[in-house]
Amino acid sequence: MNEELSYAEMLEIPVETVTVSKKEKRKKSTEEDLKEKVVAQVNDRMEDPFDPLYAESTPIEREEKPKKGGKNVRRLLFAEFAAVCALCAAIFLTNIFLPQSAINTFVRTLFHGDAGTAADTRTYQEFTLSPIVNEFEEVELAVSETGVLSFTADCAVYSPCEGRLVSVNGDAESGYTVEVKHSDSFSTIISGLDVVYSGLGETVKSNIPLAHTDGEGEVRVMFYSDGSLLNNYTIAENTLAWA
Repeated sequence: MNEELSYAEMLEIPVETVTVSKKEKRKKSTEEDLKEKVVAQVNDRMEDPFDPLYAESTPIEREEKPKKGGKNVRRLLFAEFAAVCALCAAIFLTNIFLPQSAINTFVRTLFHGDAGTAADTRTYQEFTLSPIVNEFEEVELAVSETGVLSFTADCAVYSPCEGRLVSVNGDAESGYTVEVKHSDSFSTIISGLDVVYSGLGETVKSNIPLAHTDGEGEVRVMFYSDGSLLNNYTIAENTLAWA
């Protein structure tokens, strides 16, 4: 209002003739209406989860980047897997070629439990010897001074006592050599066999044939106690007995 009066005085217009009118500011109704419409549309879309625009505005899930050291973890897992495979291969090969190796003995104790690890302290004198060949076979047995029993005949061969077959070596051409373990200290080794009926680790009986010989080669039978060859037994009509 002061500006209008100053302008009137400058033009020398009587103040009484000047009409001062105050111009009211126009409300920005158009902008406010537009703003309200936009807000209403956005609210409507947010309430409708199936709206395409709303779906496009949802956050995109991204795969987490592997943490540092992930390669080292994979290398470690691969190394452990390779070590397990190598151990399994070693057990398999030693089971074939070295059945009495330390690792096979350890594995057997794991699977057989306490019953397999129980000590058998029986000595050879506690066993009753059975015939090596059938008593009805006409086989001439001979015993050396060192205690090696030998014969040559086409017949079945029996174990002198019940035990477990712990070793089978050789082949059909050169002949097989087997070891039967009767206790922790007493065992029998028989060589010159053409066929072996029992499998490695199986229990053998004294009344069931263990092997067969075709009579073309000599069969040798040796009794051992704590690794020492025994010679304190006698033969009478193919029957064995401790002296």
